[in-house]
Amino acid sequence: MEKLENFSAIEIGKAVNEGQISPTQVINYFIERIKKRNPSINAFVYTKFEEAISEAKMLEKRLAKKEVVGPLASVPIALKDFLPSKIGWPNSHGGVKSLIKIDNYDSEFYKAAKNSGAIALGKTNAPAFGFRGTTDNKLYGPTSTPFNIKYNSGGSSGGSAAALSDGLIAMGEASDGGGSIRIPASWCGLVGFKPSVGVVPSLSRPDGFCGTHPYCTNGALTKTVADSALIYSLMAYYNPRDPHSRRQGKDYLKLMKQPIKNWKIGYSEDLGIFPVENEVATIVKKAAGRFSETGAVIDNIGFKIGYKLKKLTDMWCKTILIDSAIELELLKSEGDDFANLHKQELPKEFIYWLKKTKKSNLMDLYQFNLMRTAILDAFEDIFANYDLLITPTTACLPVKNKNNFDTKGPTQICGKDVDPLIGFALTFLTNFTGHPAISIPAGVAKNNLPVGMQIIGKKFHDEELFAAAYNFEQIQPWDYTIPFNRM
Repeated sequence: MEKLENFSAIEIGKAVNEGQISPTQVINYFIERIKKRNPSINAFVYTKFEEAISEAKMLEKRLAKKEVVGPLASVPIALKDFLPSKIGWPNSHGGVKSLIKIDNYDSEFYKAAKNSGAIALGKTNAPAFGFRGTTDNKLYGPTSTPFNIKYNSGGSSGGSAAALSDGLIAMGEASDGGGSIRIPASWCGLVGFKPSVGVVPSLSRPDGFCGTHPYCTNGALTKTVADSALIYSLMAYYNPRDPHSRRQGKDYLKLMKQPIKNWKIGYSEDLGIFPVENEVATIVKKAAGRFSETGAVIDNIGFKIGYKLKKLTDMWCKTILIDSAIELELLKSEGDDFANLHKQELPKEFIYWLKKTKKSNLMDLYQFNLMRTAILDAFEDIFANYDLLITPTTACLPVKNKNNFDTKGPTQICGKDVDPLIGFALTFLTNFTGHPAISIPAGVAKNNLPVGMQIIGKKFHDEELFAAAYNFEQIQPWDYTIPFNRM
């Protein structure tokens, strides 16, 4: 009980199922940690402690009757305050006060976790409309990485990442449309997996085809590879109402333990276009080299897309806002001209790209598809000869929080201009194509700041990413207590 925050989600669930600790003891323990530690990192923006305690008591009754509760029995989780994730709870679209609404459906993460016994304690911070790789907004302010609370947690799932990293929960909801699982995983020392498109169903309505330009997915942040493998085994299933859904049924917990001897792994420091800080590059290259200890073969490789970084980040900024622009147009047709009447609640970059998106034409769509095709071909050129591709997750260390509710990434890295919204993240390219990718801890840099290593795999070979990440975890175990004695 004194160190319950050190336990993985699987370990907590096992202890509860075996009667070593009660659900109410678990939930009360983490509630006290949230009360004590959350003010300094600003991870939770909404809590429902009484509801969580009530659910824990119900769980105790089920366990007393010898019912099968599930592997995540009483595991404390957090949900992301961005899109609906739990019926009856509020969401704010990432700190946009005038858009606070009540959730009308459960997310795939919450359904899978809840059905396996997990208990939600509240919702965590995110940027407005998830439109940046940092977490800050005008309603709730910035969220810090627990490793050093002067610095940002990354985004857009930064609240869940910070809460998990600081031991306030044992698993957190996340979503990824450009790196929003992997960026905060990197900056908070966690495991963040983005599945292949269609592995986790996306049941958006009334438009069942939204969230595909680029591909977006619901997901999770975890402390360990095993926790990630478990939750995605539960989330991955075939649903014909998702036009991209594929038949699943893989046991990632079992498959992650397969050896990767003789696998060919390519390493690219920059994907041919990203400037990368020297300390980040050094840490990730050293970590990637350790895969040779598994018997895998590591090669430095080139990566050619045919487009410059600015062209790619501009296209991401424009296309990721398509669904947001449509939503705001629908509000306008109902008499709420939100973009004009409440624009003070939105970042200026959001307003800028919203206007650019609304002015897009057929040729812009054609250029977008040409760009996606080039990225797809670049990845497939690599995977014709290699099993996996390794890169840094982000090109820079976590950035310092601003006091103006507008923390962004750097505008320059190594003297080269980058887009501060997404240009520092080597993550968004896989959202254009649908390839799976995972970020795992690679090491710690100056100022006690963590560095993540991204592993990209072949489409619909998601189990190979878990195998690679698990094998690395055995070689270089991560100390999850590092943030608890934070600077």
